Amino acid sequence: MVEMFAAENGLKGDPRLQAISNAIRVVPHFPKQGIMFQDITTLLLDHKAFKNTVDIFVDRYKDMDISVVAGVEARGFMFGPTIALAIGANDCLEMHVGSVEAGERAIVIDDLVATERVGAEVVECACVIGLREVKGQRRLNGKPLFILVEPREIDSC
Repeated sequence: MVEMFAAENGLKGDPRLQAISNAIRVVPHFPKQGIMFQDITTLLLDHKAFKNTVDIFVDRYKDMDISVVAGVEARGFMFGPTIALAIGANDCLEMHVGSVEAGERAIVIDDLVATERVGAEVVECACVIGLREVKGQRRLNGKPLFILVEPREIDSC
């Protein structure tokens, strides 16, 4: 799998990335000791940061002939419909047989790394926050992964 962080892929120094990162609340020791939970609820409530997040994904995918945007699970679907609408693609919140045709070009969007294949050509997977060494990354089957920001740490807990 190839990981591409936005800052290393043409967006170095883009102030939107820092604003997106700053809009994500870090909850220390949740759900257990040592975990720094990356809560995107605060990103979704910050209209400018949410728009910046969507705009970066739209700029990336608008000319890639994408026909399907799969917004995964509880939080990925917050981004999927908005991006799909902006690039003129379908969005699939729940997948069932026949919802995606073989040969369609798809991107998989989530807040964190996750994906499943359903017969379409997955062009790329994308997420807002990239976590290193996450078990779900093995399921990407070698597909490129575009990541907006790295998880934040907080000094005092």
